[in-house]
Amino acid sequence: MKRWLTRRRPVPHWPSIRGRGRTDAGPLLLTAAVIAAVALLAGAAPALLRAAADNAVEDAVRSAGPDANVLVHANFERDDGPTGGRVRMPDLADEVDDFRAQATYALGPDLDAALLPPVAVVDGPILRITAGNVPRTFRFSYLADDPGGPDVTWIAGTAPGPAVSDEYVEVPYGGPPWPVQVGLSEADAAALDLGPGDRIPAKDDQGHDHDIRVSGIYRPTESADPAWQLAPELLRPVPGVDGVGTTRFAGLLSRESLPDARLALDEDQLRRTVHFAPVPDALTWDSTTTLAGQVVTLKATSGSSSDRAESLKWESQLDTALRDARNRSSAAWAQAAGLLTGVLTATVLVLLLAADLLVRRRTPVLSAARQRGAALPDLGAELLIESTVVSLSAAAVGLALARTAAPGVSWTWAVPVVLAGVVAGPAFGTLAAARASRDRRQPANPAARRWIRATGHLRRAAVEAAVLIAAVAAFVTLHQRGLLPDVSDGDTGELTGDLILPVSALTLGALVGALVLLRLVPLGARFALRQSLRSRRPLAVFGAAQAATTAGRALPLLVLVSTTALASFALILGSTVTRGLADGAWSAVGADARLDIGADATAATPALAERIAAAPGVRQVVVAQVTDSARVFSDSTLLTPRLVIVDTAAFQRLLATTALPDAPALARLTAPGAGDVPALVRSSDGELRTGSRLQLPRDDAPAIRLTAVGTAPSVGGATDVVIVDAAALADAGLPAVPNTVWVTGPGAARAVSNTGVAADVVLRADVLRAQRVAPLTAGLLRLAWTAAAVLLALGLLGLTLAAAAGASQRWQTLTRLRTLGLRPRDVRWVAAGELLPPVVVAAVCGPLLGALLARLTLGPLDLRLLTGQATDPAVVLPWWLLGLVGVALLAAATTVVPVESALRRRDRLSEVLRAGE
Repeated sequence: MKRWLTRRRPVPHWPSIRGRGRTDAGPLLLTAAVIAAVALLAGAAPALLRAAADNAVEDAVRSAGPDANVLVHANFERDDGPTGGRVRMPDLADEVDDFRAQATYALGPDLDAALLPPVAVVDGPILRITAGNVPRTFRFSYLADDPGGPDVTWIAGTAPGPAVSDEYVEVPYGGPPWPVQVGLSEADAAALDLGPGDRIPAKDDQGHDHDIRVSGIYRPTESADPAWQLAPELLRPVPGVDGVGTTRFAGLLSRESLPDARLALDEDQLRRTVHFAPVPDALTWDSTTTLAGQVVTLKATSGSSSDRAESLKWESQLDTALRDARNRSSAAWAQAAGLLTGVLTATVLVLLLAADLLVRRRTPVLSAARQRGAALPDLGAELLIESTVVSLSAAAVGLALARTAAPGVSWTWAVPVVLAGVVAGPAFGTLAAARASRDRRQPANPAARRWIRATGHLRRAAVEAAVLIAAVAAFVTLHQRGLLPDVSDGDTGELTGDLILPVSALTLGALVGALVLLRLVPLGARFALRQSLRSRRPLAVFGAAQAATTAGRALPLLVLVSTTALASFALILGSTVTRGLADGAWSAVGADARLDIGADATAATPALAERIAAAPGVRQVVVAQVTDSARVFSDSTLLTPRLVIVDTAAFQRLLATTALPDAPALARLTAPGAGDVPALVRSSDGELRTGSRLQLPRDDAPAIRLTAVGTAPSVGGATDVVIVDAAALADAGLPAVPNTVWVTGPGAARAVSNTGVAADVVLRADVLRAQRVAPLTAGLLRLAWTAAAVLLALGLLGLTLAAAAGASQRWQTLTRLRTLGLRPRDVRWVAAGELLPPVVVAAVCGPLLGALLARLTLGPLDLRLLTGQATDPAVVLPWWLLGLVGVALLAAATTVVPVESALRRRDRLSEVLRAGE
């Protein structure tokens, strides 16, 4: 009869399932607790990180401010008339509305949904007010949104009207100034001392007069309207925006006066721009790639149309802000994935150890059932039903708790743990039952026995070689490509195939280290046994013999070493990020406090610095001129680095007395004499390097030649920096105008709080606090500390399970030794000699292995994206925390022997002696 006719479905024996469950309720509940706890962590952590990534995108867009707006520019149609003049276009406001609608349509539905309704701004050039002795500037602006513009209340006069009532007007080129009516805000009118009917005397850069008439004075209905932020001078005078000591004023145009503004200026001087402000709450991590790509596409197609009126020119830094936020989020996600992979691997090993303990307890029962005729498929099905119920129910509880603690749940990360819980017990149990009933005998031929041993060694070597090859490939991939996903392939925020290998580098490295120790520990145990045989201490002989007997057990040592190594890595990661945040705050601020002086108050900087230096608690004060995006030429190539003009001696003392890295090269910035001015340079792309010849252009004077003599330190987190000595540059003909003050000392914050000068105050403590509570940084730190605690708990649990698995056999041997005259205290010492060697190895080598893994992997993790540093933070080894990990293992091991001794105290010697019968 064919074999398939004799096959049948497994028939589980339900009373046996219930009986084994009641008998072994303790180990099953322990397995369920482990699965539930890790499922809670694995289910909640990705969802919390996803929420943190969404918050990080929102914070990045808010921090970018107006730079994140999407702008589109377009020229007006030419207004040439049939007789050679310029035609007044009364429907110019409608043309602006059409342009706003055209820009909105060009956005597309995805980008349109992430942006606020557009605001069209039409403004003219900056004019110079000729009345008065104070330098003042003026320009007129027109604002238009969907309702027609921000609401105002006219408290005097009327809204601007048309200069003429005729529908068609053509004026000649070069004619007299065309009149244009504007409205002034209360603050502008009071500052200019003007009212309805007055004229604003103004000229342009060519000295042409303009006829600007005030039709009325208005008060904004809602000054917080976003439209006013695009032209704040329409609400109040704005000082310093057009140069030091200047004040800008503005006049509001209406739909009726906008055509007159076009005629009052040259043909191309009136510009129209549509502003789209992003909605931070509408931006998520999932949408960043799509939105950034659409913004890039818009900018790439700018000006592609040949039609003058339809040639849209797009401008925005929203794609940069979104890309930077996504890079930070992707880096944090990959780092968290590495930690979660380690936790899941350690959990799987612990579950295997728990299944091994459970099978050891059940071996007599399974052997008896097998001897009574139970089929292996039936036993396997019974064990599978039991493990499935326990694992799935525990995972369901853990994921349900995760759903209450997080905005979502990621069940995919819990799959490996559930599979391990479902498969391990039935697999071990079926193998144990099969061994109990198989009739294969040990071969008497020595060659056959050697063949069996060699086959086992080859299988083990194959597994170890596979793990080693995978680890090498993972580390190579990690160092070559890093952990950031490939945006071109579509970054979905999940663990894609190209990231699985580098993310697993940490875990594979820990396993390789554990496997190496697994090879060395038996050798060391046998060596210790040979040495103890030469001594006269029987306890040492018995303990070494017990240790040599159990040193070959793979699971306990793998669990102990991997958990301690991974826990140590998590502690090192948390400490490195914490130190990196502190160093990043120092790098961003440059001192305990920094004053960024406004352009209209730079003349008061020296006196302000002297007053701050005299304040109590202030140690050092250094002033400098810091210019972002300065124009510097290198071989006819325009570069825009951060130019820092500072007293290099004082700046060097500042670096030497703070946590900032020293810069010995500052001593090379001496007076140039007749040669080039020496400079220190720093560049992210290699354009600025030592030996480069640079030129610093000046207005109405020859450019100053610079020579790069060394590498500059990072200033304010900038990656492209040029540092020049203030005295050397002054000798070359360009005196510095300090606009930055760095202050150190415990009283720095108090000294810069009330300076009476228009300046932005940046405190290092505030920057550090903001970085620590940033969503991604805070989430990664919490995950690192949590992972360290979970891994340490898993290691302690693995130690307990390993001790419990061998407790019966160990105490049978030790109780028999008592018949040879060993005292109970001596028995405990022998038991400790068996248990302590692998624990000592894990306590010592585990933290060292974690430190080695940190050295090998923290560089490619791109931690600088989270710490705000220009370079990756230095690895911080918290030896006292690593020592606590080893001490915790040793303390747990020392408590195992007394507990076992107390539990075995009532064992009768007669029962132990008959255990093998």
